Amino acid sequence: MSLLLSIVMPAYNEEEVIETVVKQWTDLLTRQFPTENTRLIVVNDGSRDKTGAILDQIKDRYPKLMVVHQPNGGHGNAVVNGYRQAVALDSEYVFQTDSDDQFVADDFGKLWAKRNESPFILGYREERYDAPARLIITRILRLSIAFIYGTYIMDSNIPFRLIRGTFLRKLLAQLPNPTPFAPNIFLAVMAKKAGYNTFDIPITHKERLTGTVSILKWKLLKVCIQSFKELAQFRLELSSKVKALKKPEPVTA
Repeated sequence: MSLLLSIVMPAYNEEEVIETVVKQWTDLLTRQFPTENTRLIVVNDGSRDKTGAILDQIKDRYPKLMVVHQPNGGHGNAVVNGYRQAVALDSEYVFQTDSDDQFVADDFGKLWAKRNESPFILGYREERYDAPARLIITRILRLSIAFIYGTYIMDSNIPFRLIRGTFLRKLLAQLPNPTPFAPNIFLAVMAKKAGYNTFDIPITHKERLTGTVSILKWKLLKVCIQSFKELAQFRLELSSKVKALKKPEPVTA
């Protein structure tokens, strides 16, 4: 059974807001695609609070909800697991967002409207409501990608992206193993270097009111250095990776 669209959503310690976010996105699927096969795939990344239990409790109330539990492996690992689940379901399109209620579901339509113009479409946080350290790291990351790869991407790690399923399958096949700390950055770089228009569509970002920010202060600096090293190493492999992505994608309605 193929799907028109799967939404991939990692979740970690979001007990206060997880049902609200599930309702927002399943309501969008029901409203926008009333006759189509769609799924919301929530990957519970070993939450230590009641997130996993709540997801299990509510899944019967939300028929489009698919719950995947995994041991804690980090946000990037959960995202890739969700992507692989979506590809295995033969999803024509895959959309990724987060479970912390910092995005507006209706902004999905801005990316969906461009789906026939590129197999890989990014939003960017027009005004970002995050801790100052995270904003600084984002700027450093943007400059690092420009320096290492000679390409500019406004918000390469944004969890608000729409990818054609066949293209995502090819991207995942080229992703370094083991999974990088921030795999979404690698997917964005590969798509951009393969010549696809990622668009950088402005979307709304809200202040985080609940849940757990898993990376702060010195740990944030540590993972930034780790990500820089991974990106620099990947530069050596990029040419061969991009060749596998340059075959034109079929345009679908």
